[in-house]
Amino acid sequence: MARIGQLSLEFRHIAHAYGSVRALEAISFAAPRGKITCLLGASGCGKSTLLNLTAGLLPVQQGSIELGDALLADTHTNPPPEQRPVGLVFQDGALFPHMSVAKNVGFGLGKTPHRDDEIAALLALVGLKGLGDRYPHELSGGQQQRAALARAMAPKPEVLLLDEPFASVDIVLRRKLRRECRQILREQGTTAILVTHDPDEALDIADQIAVMEAGRIVQIGTPDELYKEPATPSVGAMFGGAQIVPATVQEGALVTAFGTWPQSSLSNDLPEEERLELLVHAKELELVEADTGFAVRDVHPLGDVARVLFDDGAGQELAVETAKAVEPSLRYTIQPTVGSARAFEAK
Repeated sequence: MARIGQLSLEFRHIAHAYGSVRALEAISFAAPRGKITCLLGASGCGKSTLLNLTAGLLPVQQGSIELGDALLADTHTNPPPEQRPVGLVFQDGALFPHMSVAKNVGFGLGKTPHRDDEIAALLALVGLKGLGDRYPHELSGGQQQRAALARAMAPKPEVLLLDEPFASVDIVLRRKLRRECRQILREQGTTAILVTHDPDEALDIADQIAVMEAGRIVQIGTPDELYKEPATPSVGAMFGGAQIVPATVQEGALVTAFGTWPQSSLSNDLPEEERLELLVHAKELELVEADTGFAVRDVHPLGDVARVLFDDGAGQELAVETAKAVEPSLRYTIQPTVGSARAFEAK
């Protein structure tokens, strides 16, 4: 099969509103060719709106979308979905129930000389070899999503858009599907944009992640960059069990509800502001038994470690993941390991 998706997709100053509700605000970024970009954020942050603008399901109200050196859509140019070199995979697959799997996959191919061979190759690519004669209801949920992926790839679109494609399957199958999907897209060189609200999914499948909040991109980068150098506390809290702890700076030390921590706890320079938000990871917190420490609220075993929950007596909680034995009846002081916390100016 020919390789697809060899053009980058660029968004320039995209804004969109539903009546008086602003859904997107000045979105500008590029989805590199042959890479998988994830739009990550909570429901209502604008990620699906951006996908629908790209697919042609919504008109562009402000800004432009470009594919390579060509204009895909702007306020004056808005071709319908069927006239765009874009494939779309929905959350539920949206296969035609009255068509066989093979006919679903071949729906966008037209009558080409090697149509049957192309369909067979696509089914083999997504792990459905020999299942072309079955109907959607005869497939498992995971198989239906593979068939939907094959159908979207059949016309060889320049860009593939995936709208939470694994949300309707169970967690174990979801992990398997997203890794298979990544391998397929990478092997085909597909330029892809995937919408998800699941940080683990974004880390698992993406080459680039754009984190969205309230219609804006607050940070964009590789999974490693977002994990190690989050631009905001909320971005950092999405990944790796990170938690946000308010703090104030007093005589060069970090005063929190869970004790006074030294500056050496930080991985970055101390901001000039007195009020801070500290990003700390549960696995980077150390416990020391002490009568003046904090009471244990809960201990939850997680295999080789246990998650120990503390509170400050005023409603603020802090979780610690530790391999050491913790006695629920005792009290403990809590402190980050050297260089493990990150400080941000409080908003």
